[in-house]
Amino acid sequence: MDGMKPAMESSAEENQDEREESKGCLDCCIKCLGGVPYASLVATILCFSGVALFCGCGHVALTGTVKMLENHFSHISSDHATLIDVVQVLQYIIYGIGSFFFLYGIILLAEGFYTTSAVKEMHSEFKTTVCGRCISAMFVFLTYILGLAWLGIFGFSAVPVFLFYNMWTTCVAMKSPIANLTSVDNICVDVRQYGVIPWNAEPGKACGQTLADICNTSEFYLSYHLYIVACAGAGATVIALLIYMMATTYNYAVLKFKSHGHAHTTKF
Repeated sequence: MDGMKPAMESSAEENQDEREESKGCLDCCIKCLGGVPYASLVATILCFSGVALFCGCGHVALTGTVKMLENHFSHISSDHATLIDVVQVLQYIIYGIGSFFFLYGIILLAEGFYTTSAVKEMHSEFKTTVCGRCISAMFVFLTYILGLAWLGIFGFSAVPVFLFYNMWTTCVAMKSPIANLTSVDNICVDVRQYGVIPWNAEPGKACGQTLADICNTSEFYLSYHLYIVACAGAGATVIALLIYMMATTYNYAVLKFKSHGHAHTTKF
């Protein structure tokens, strides 16, 4: 009996140590999760998704639009040479937008992590500097400017959706009973009135069965829906930048709060 008592005590101590170790791991996990900047994380995921949809779908939709115009509305290459140059410039801009926002999203997410209370606990008491506050203020200003720019991009991306929607509704109208009472050859779509191609381009417009055949092509169907998705991606990016603006503004307030020597630290 005397020999079993030390063994039982040793086993009880080991169990207690295991429970304390398990509790310590749980506290550590809770502390790490509590230090995650969820707003910045959600904004980063939304920004990456929106930019990817806008860039990918917009690039393919522009290519399909040029192909459709070449096949059905402008048979002479010199008539739409300017349009091809503009489309190529827009595609290069899309490449730049995708690359820039990939890096910018990561930077803003990193800033969100480094302004949380978890960072303070892991790295002890860190002091904010004037340089750090200036960098945070720069992110606030830059995010605000980018938000305004993306509002413009969102409005611009809605233009091709509107043009394709008008063309699609015209094709639907041709199939209606009212349209069958008249000659469908009188129902036309003239893309020259939108300024896409010059007025001397031939044929420049499509009427009747020709228009119906264009609406049934894969170029029209795919480009139309890709423009819709690209517009939705631009809208998602605008929302992400609004969240970023709130996050960066709050982060700047946190740095100003610490610079005045307050002990309490919050996060965003």
